[in-house]
Amino acid sequence: MIKVAELFAGVGGFRAGLSKHKDYKIVWSNQWEPSTKSQPASDIYIAKFGSANHSNEDIAEVIEHNFDSIPNHDLLVGGFPCQDYSVARTLNNATGIKGVKGILWWSIHAILEKKKRNSPNYLMLENVDRLLKSPTTQRGRDFAIMLSSLTDLGYIVEWRVINAGDFGMPQRRKRVYIMAYKSGSPIYEDINKLPNIEDWITTNGVMQNAFPMRLNSQEMERFEITGSLEDISEDRITFTSQNRPFKNAGIIKNRIVSTYNAMPEYHGKSISLGDVLQDEEDISPDFYIAPEEIEKWLYLKGAKKEPRTTKAGFVYQYSEGPVAFPDPLDKPSRTIITGEGGRSPSRFKHVVEVIPGRLRRLTPVELERLNMFEDNHTKGATDAKRAFFMGNALVVGIVDQLGKSLLNHHKK
Repeated sequence: MIKVAELFAGVGGFRAGLSKHKDYKIVWSNQWEPSTKSQPASDIYIAKFGSANHSNEDIAEVIEHNFDSIPNHDLLVGGFPCQDYSVARTLNNATGIKGVKGILWWSIHAILEKKKRNSPNYLMLENVDRLLKSPTTQRGRDFAIMLSSLTDLGYIVEWRVINAGDFGMPQRRKRVYIMAYKSGSPIYEDINKLPNIEDWITTNGVMQNAFPMRLNSQEMERFEITGSLEDISEDRITFTSQNRPFKNAGIIKNRIVSTYNAMPEYHGKSISLGDVLQDEEDISPDFYIAPEEIEKWLYLKGAKKEPRTTKAGFVYQYSEGPVAFPDPLDKPSRTIITGEGGRSPSRFKHVVEVIPGRLRRLTPVELERLNMFEDNHTKGATDAKRAFFMGNALVVGIVDQLGKSLLNHHKK
């Protein structure tokens, strides 16, 4: 049995994926939305999974004042917010490194550090793919800090950018997934036995087995990340606005990085947007677009090249390309965003035409299906909030496949 702690849980995407395998047990979860009294995501999590071992508190406060409430676990999972992961120098270097307050990556780091020998054997993390090239003025710096901080704690780390739609899933949602294996764990030892560490990500590793990609060894780049985490944070020579050191797949051990541009290799069946739609007889009239609103939708979805004026009075030429209207039903959907809900016309909301001449928005259940949640996973919240949840969520099928592959390797 692999015991799991879920951070930044949202409505429970990681739990939904791992729960498809009986060998995972969620022993603790945390979901906290700052700057608001209401906690709707946590409410949905509790409604779906129960309140046992669930924390609805600021994770930084838990770590500082109630750390013993976090049980020991084998796998730490979480879709942590994408922020600036810079490091603050301390007045006395002997006190160690302190991440800038409020940056939630350092909550993960603090748990690993404070657990010491009881830190989890494995990590499974998710973030937007721009993490590999942030911030814009020091591209790759944030990811270098993260990778270095994990390897300094004794982990081998692999990553790859996965677009769910490239692997037969119903939504084109591109995210970076990170797997880490602690020194002494079964998988760490298996990696150490390989002639070349790169063999893990090109042939038979956890991520390659779950999501096969073509990694050309001739295009592989290898480099070392040097200096303290504070030095990396301030490095404007290695990390510049032009240089992008991290490609979309790679592995790091002891600060040595091997990274590739990988191409997906999938030849199975694919689920399209049309495959997840509810029967039209079950659709509320509220989701259909009134004829008098069509012109506004057409404008927002259409190509534009027009002068616009800033608040300061500066006139500039604005241009953008068209967005499909209605959305094609024979392909995976575009990425769901947090503003998907509500009746107002929008460039980014999905619109489908199942009945000729009748356009409509997607329902909460259809949005859940695009992320591969069970129907009505978020029932109990408003339609707009349910759409917001799905815009923030991950594709459950990705976690399902990674969890299956991790189990297979762990049991070898």
